[in-house]
Amino acid sequence: MLIFATSDKGGTGRSVTSCNLMYRRALHGGDVSYVDFDFGSPTAGAIFEVSSAATGAHDGGLHSYLQGRVNQPLRLDMWSQSDRDSLRSRPVGAGALALFPGDRGGGEFPMNRDVLRRCTELFLRLEEEFDVSLIDLSAGRSHAIDMALEVTAQPALRGTTARWLVFHRWTRQHIVAASNLVFGERGILQTGVACGHEEILLRDAIRFVRTAVLDPNSPDLAHLRGAQAAWLQDCNRDLHELASKHSLGRSTLLGQTPMDPVLQWREQLLSDEDVSANHIANPATTAAFADLANRLTDDESWEGL
Repeated sequence: MLIFATSDKGGTGRSVTSCNLMYRRALHGGDVSYVDFDFGSPTAGAIFEVSSAATGAHDGGLHSYLQGRVNQPLRLDMWSQSDRDSLRSRPVGAGALALFPGDRGGGEFPMNRDVLRRCTELFLRLEEEFDVSLIDLSAGRSHAIDMALEVTAQPALRGTTARWLVFHRWTRQHIVAASNLVFGERGILQTGVACGHEEILLRDAIRFVRTAVLDPNSPDLAHLRGAQAAWLQDCNRDLHELASKHSLGRSTLLGQTPMDPVLQWREQLLSDEDVSANHIANPATTAAFADLANRLTDDESWEGL
């Protein structure tokens, strides 16, 4: 299965959430890969704590492969090549966890026939080798999104399950922007149809993920004054109404992640040790990651629209 992750704009938590989802799938035995198609800012290596690829590979990454400078893209095994101690020893029963980084300073680039052919071959290999591959696309309307839509419309990939996650923060601006990214002019649906996708099937393959959501009923907010708590409840209600109006309501929501102090300060993987031993991360955050990771391949979570 191919999962394409995008967002309305930068700063939504798309990459750090996506990395944590693949980490959770691997911990539970799935063979997974993380493919960094954020061509303008390939920084997944920093989240996985691979110093040699923190801002992309020195050479041989996805830019080099797609543009024909190498025959195979660089592949990094996170269980052996991460600098983080908790990742260096693969847990018993864990599946493969591979990172395909972009090139450092590679930038966005236009498509041509050869780029599309190499991308198609890459996706077919990912589908053959891994249970789930998450392709992290650039934020907003980008060449990366166009490429993904173009390639998944090719006959060679029509038998492959491809799903889309659109990340957004729980704010008015992000809700509207995320809706426009999918449903607006030159959005994912319009561009996908132009590439040859069936609109209904593509629409059913898209779900939204809310990130850094503040629960107004959380006991952590018990210190708020009465007026502040009431204002927060009003804002949350207004956001739910706005999300429903822009087709980001319950039926198109895959899940959400809570605001976590660790991720506000540092984009990293959250291990069980961070919750139970170090006590720096909230259990609700890792539970949300685990739930979302399961929902990626749960067909019932993608039905009912």
